[in-house]
Amino acid sequence: MQPIVQAELSAVLRTGPFHLALRTAIATRGLALHRVQQHLAQRGVHVGVTSLSYWQQGRRRPERAESLRAVRVLEDVLDVPEHSLTRLLGPRQSVPAASASPAVRPYRDLITPAAAVDRLLATIASPRDSGLHTITHIERIRVGADRRILGRDSQHALRAHRDGTDRYLALYQGDPGCDIDRVTVRAEENCRPGRIRRDQDAQLLLVELLLDRRLRAGETHLLGYGFDDTPGHEPSCEYIRGFNSGAGQYVLQISFDRDALPVRCHRFLSHAPGEKPCETEELTLDGQHRVHLVASGLRPCLLGVRWDWE
Repeated sequence: MQPIVQAELSAVLRTGPFHLALRTAIATRGLALHRVQQHLAQRGVHVGVTSLSYWQQGRRRPERAESLRAVRVLEDVLDVPEHSLTRLLGPRQSVPAASASPAVRPYRDLITPAAAVDRLLATIASPRDSGLHTITHIERIRVGADRRILGRDSQHALRAHRDGTDRYLALYQGDPGCDIDRVTVRAEENCRPGRIRRDQDAQLLLVELLLDRRLRAGETHLLGYGFDDTPGHEPSCEYIRGFNSGAGQYVLQISFDRDALPVRCHRFLSHAPGEKPCETEELTLDGQHRVHLVASGLRPCLLGVRWDWE
């Protein structure tokens, strides 16, 4: 296989989405769909050519148990790493109605110390469920020449699942040694800052972002905001994003200064702070000194990237 073709396949197996990864793997192996079907049948798995076509076009997703088994066998047929396709499917879940409220975990389950999170939230007296859930979230992290995270930029596509929703809560936790009082908030797109609360001991900042309109259930909203940190804290070695109500799709990009590049990066997913990751994958810096990940169909979890400086 040509190195460029293999690199393209490896990249899409890392980032997804599933249908594109499947289509690329089939094309790379040079197999027609009826030949893929025959290879599956030889291994005791029976899938129609129409289903395979729909899967690689993104018109349908494998959901049933026999379909998920077929995907695992496809990894062998297409000679791709084990779990590389099944991982892109994410956890099995039904598609909620536009106004359905997703499962919500308390922020205290995802951020430590939990008591500090509870204290900050109590000062705003916000409901446990904000009435918004994420359709798409694109986040960009900047790491400077001093090996410290300098800033975080977020763009959300949100959907309301309750009438009258008009605010979004964002939490930021600095690295050890961070002066949280000097961290600034930027409300940049379709919002303005409301109440802001800080806890210096826990390096926590909570900001209420007020939307520029009240949403009805099912309506969508684009939101852009960011945080800027200051020099002085310890070198950063990870960035973690907590999802208390999951997300449709999440994209994270981390940019490193050309004069301070890590020697190794990997993504990870866990279900609670301090818990051993249930999923890890090595990431490779691109030509612009960046790594990124793409995740779909997330349920409440912790997802992030860790890196080693030496």
